[in-house]
Order: sequence, then structure tokens, then C-alpha cells
Amino acid sequence: MNYSVKELFILFMIYSFIGWVIEMIDRSIIDKKIVNRGFLIGPYCPIYGCGAILMILLLQRYIKEPITLFFMSMVIFSILEYTTSYVMEKLFKARWWDYSNTRFNLNGRICLETMIPFGFAGMIAMYIVNPFFVRCLQRTPDIILTIAFVTLSIILIIDLSLSTSIMANVTKTIKKVKKDNTEEITKKVKDLVMQKNYFKKRIIKAFPKFKIK
Repeated sequence: MNYSVKELFILFMIYSFIGWVIEMIDRSIIDKKIVNRGFLIGPYCPIYGCGAILMILLLQRYIKEPITLFFMSMVIFSILEYTTSYVMEKLFKARWWDYSNTRFNLNGRICLETMIPFGFAGMIAMYIVNPFFVRCLQRTPDIILTIAFVTLSIILIIDLSLSTSIMANVTKTIKKVKKDNTEEITKKVKDLVMQKNYFKKRIIKAFPKFKIK
């Protein structure tokens, strides 16, 4: 199936929202309170949206090969998670999640414990979820899709700008703290950021395994 740019972007936002819900529920169960997960302020985790779009574009050819689809979903999401972890660490001088204490991990950026669920999630998305959303989009008038595309694009651009600015300030806080002990630096930065405004504190709460690198 050929997708338009509007359809792909709307699907990206839908899957980003679904990913945010999954992350929020998982973290909220652990913390026993509602936690807004993710790098951005809004209710979406783009890494899930990117992974879903890559699967939609690359894995349709394996739709009749469930085992291949399972492993390819694992590979796509794992590469995406590893790359995201690496880029964010280089940009903001901090590790935002760390699987070093989990068995079968690769440099603490990905681990088998998360790779397997991604494989199953990919199968559910390709066999059940995506066909449903595609049917919904096909039945939606083009003018509605255009309005949704423009509106969501503006929201995402504004959010990216604000979130990047917030992260730049957090990075400045990191640079101001000069100690030899990495654990002490991490604690000091967390303490300083938690004294800031809501949006800066949200970042630390969203990534409890935050660690200075």
C-alpha cells in the first residue's frame, strides 16, 4: 500500500501517543503515581512513532512470514533505541536510560528484556492495529486529514522547540557541576534541576535512571 505524507505523519503521531500511554502506565505502576514519560512535553513518545513507521514501510513484505516479522521488529526497534540513546547522550551529556544491570544488554542501551516485547508489539501492530488505523484514515475526508496534519505538525514543532530549550538548560546545569565522582555529579544535577520549574523537574521524573556521562 502507498501512503501519503499526511497519512504517515498522522500514523506517526498515533503510535507516538500509544507509546506514551504504554510508558506512562509502566512507570506509573512502578512509582505508584502518574508520570509523564518521554522527552517531549506533550503526550507522545516519538521513538515509538518512528519505529512504527519504519515497520510499516519496511516490513510489509514479511506480512505472511510471522517469525521473520517478529525478529525484524526486534531489530528495527533495537537499532532505533540504541541510536536514540547514543545521540541523546552525545547531545545532552547524560544517559537517559541504562540497562547495564540487566542481563543480555548491549552497552546498557538495549537489552533482550525489551527487545522481545518489541518483537511481539511489532506483530500486533502489523496484523491488528495498523490495518484498523489505515481503514479509519481511508474513511476520513481529505480535508479532515489536512487539518489534522497541519495542527499536529504545528503542535509537534512548538513542543520540539520548547523541549530542546529545556534540555539545553539541563545540559548547562550539568556543565556547571564539576566533581570527580560521577554518582555525586548525577545526584547534584538532579537536586539542582528539581529546584527548577515544572518542565525541568518533569524531565528528571520521566527518566529516573538519568545518569551523567
